[in-house]
Parts: sequence; C-alpha cells; structure tokens
Amino acid sequence: MKAFMAEFKKFIARGNVMDMAVGIIIGGAFTAIVTSLVDDILMPVLSLIVGGFDFNSLCIVLGEGEQAATLNYGAFIAAIINFLLISLVIFLLIRAINRLAVKKEAPAAPATKECPFCKEQIAVGATRCPHCTSELTD
Repeated sequence: MKAFMAEFKKFIARGNVMDMAVGIIIGGAFTAIVTSLVDDILMPVLSLIVGGFDFNSLCIVLGEGEQAATLNYGAFIAAIINFLLISLVIFLLIRAINRLAVKKEAPAAPATKECPFCKEQIAVGATRCPHCTSELTD
C-alpha cells in the first residue's frame, strides 16, 4: 500500500497533471462564456435572419392525447447549430492566440557555419576548422 501511495503522490505532483487540472477548470469557466455568447448573442441574431423561427419548437407527435410522446428533432437541430457556433468561436480564439504566439518567437541564430576551405559544417565561433585545420578569419 505504501508503494501505491508513493506512486500516486509522484503522479499527482507531476507538472502535466497539474496543468491538465488547471486547463479543465479554466475550460469549464470558458465554456460558460462561450455558451452565453452563442445563446444570448448569436442565436437571437440567427433567429432574426431566419424570420424569428425557433428550432426548439419543431417536433413530431407520436400518438394521441396528453401522454403522447414527442420526437423533438428541433431541439436536436438547435443543439447542432449551437455546437457549430461554439466550435467556430473556439476556432477563431485559438487561431488568434496562435498568431500572437508565432509573432513573439524570434528566429534561432544558426549554431554552425560552412568552412570556406573544405565546405564542412563547423561551429559559428570556431577560429580553426577541425576538419581541414585551416585558420578562419571573420
């Protein structure tokens, strides 16, 4: 049991587990923001575009009377639209973040250069070629 607890403690203390936990918590909070954006801003605009039509009200009544079952395909259509809009918002956000990250990265300086005498690759700061032993001048 001690070995199990030690292994579990080591697993929990690893950085990627903690990063994943923080990501899940922030993802949950971000989901609420994106859902509100879709439900409160984008869906009403989409409703205006399609003439005030509410997809949630679409259904097929299976049977007769008050206890009749309904097949609510409109709610399914609304869920698909909701999913596509949420996916679009997340895609645009991640795309913007990736573009910012690419701009911040500076190109790495080359670590090697070509010897002008033997054309072998040598260290940038070398003063003598280790291959042909030629003395290099900058």
